Amino acid sequence: MTGPPDPSSPEDAQVVAQSLEEPELFARLYDRYAPDIHRYAARRLGVSAADDITAETFLVAFRIRSRYDTTRPSARPWLYGIAGNLIGKQRRAEVRALRALARTGHDPVAETWSERADERVTAQAAQAPLAGALAALSVGDRHVLLLVAWADLTYTEVGEALGIPVGTVRSRLNRARRKVRSALGADPAFTLDATEVV
Repeated sequence: MTGPPDPSSPEDAQVVAQSLEEPELFARLYDRYAPDIHRYAARRLGVSAADDITAETFLVAFRIRSRYDTTRPSARPWLYGIAGNLIGKQRRAEVRALRALARTGHDPVAETWSERADERVTAQAAQAPLAGALAALSVGDRHVLLLVAWADLTYTEVGEALGIPVGTVRSRLNRARRKVRSALGADPAFTLDATEVV
């Protein structure tokens, strides 16, 4: 995950604004955020699709950079919003992948979730039911849950990324967590907070 910006680096808003005159500066945003966007897209759609989603995210961002709200110092939520829209276009593929994971219990993307054997056993036991629960969520609820859980965005950042109020983020996240917990049942292995398991 991306940590706090380097204080010696210009804020994202400044980079975007300057890139209007010097397009090559936009590469700084790619360098800062492409690994995170790729990881997020890989978790949602798989590695091969993540390459395309990441490239297209930055291509779209570059093309529409003149519309960027420079009052927002971080471009991170904006980029996740673009990636989310592109992922939404591939929603059927995501749901198919989640349903396949629910059937097989095998998630090649998440094979390295934990380094300790006990955690691996718990995660593997939870993968199939969790994937089924995620596939059953509405698009909006799933998107909010995964932006919090996999992209580590704050509620405010999720709201910025999706163009929705923070209250809507909270209600969607609460609803998604409730549905996931319910789908996972009362088994103690599945009583963790959905964002901890995901």
